[in-house]
Amino acid sequence: MISLSRMSIHLFATAAISLAAGFVAAHSVSGAPANTLASPDSFATIADERARSAALFGEIGKVLMSPRCMNCHSAGDRPRQGDSQRPHQPPVFRGADGMGLPAMRCATCHQKGNFDPARMPGHDPWAMAPREMVWEGKTLGEICVQMKDPARNGGMSVADIVHHIGDDGLVGWAWSPGVGRTPAPGTQKEAKALVEAWVKSGAACP
Repeated sequence: MISLSRMSIHLFATAAISLAAGFVAAHSVSGAPANTLASPDSFATIADERARSAALFGEIGKVLMSPRCMNCHSAGDRPRQGDSQRPHQPPVFRGADGMGLPAMRCATCHQKGNFDPARMPGHDPWAMAPREMVWEGKTLGEICVQMKDPARNGGMSVADIVHHIGDDGLVGWAWSPGVGRTPAPGTQKEAKALVEAWVKSGAACP
């Protein structure tokens, strides 16, 4: 009965993520395809600044809700993998620092770069997002509020968020994930421009 309950929770969470991602793609104000990112200028026709800011975050959401981000911001202590967001195999767990348990550290398998012959992703460092930064099962609006809360975003200011999404190497891996994985939409440079515009327009949430 316990196993069935956990399976039900997993199926519900996966369905919720898929529905949320579909909502983001279907309701992009810019009309840009799901695998691309619109430029901040695409939102200039939205006169109301708060509405424009929320729409900008909606475009950023195409990245945040993608498997490349969501797999590491997963709920619980087990990461997900692949475009299907299946639980990590072999079974591994977060550990105290997000880099695995002492007996199975992330760096044991994930090296400093992708190893495409084995379809093994890699980056130095390789880690799950902190527990307070879990996004799985949340709406885009809830993720937005969480991202702005220093108590739940690793102590970052909105300016730090621009740097994190736009310049961080591990975040950048999402656009170069190696064989067998779909890159995050657009480019890291385009994502940074959107986050900068979102912050400048008041960092409103959808």
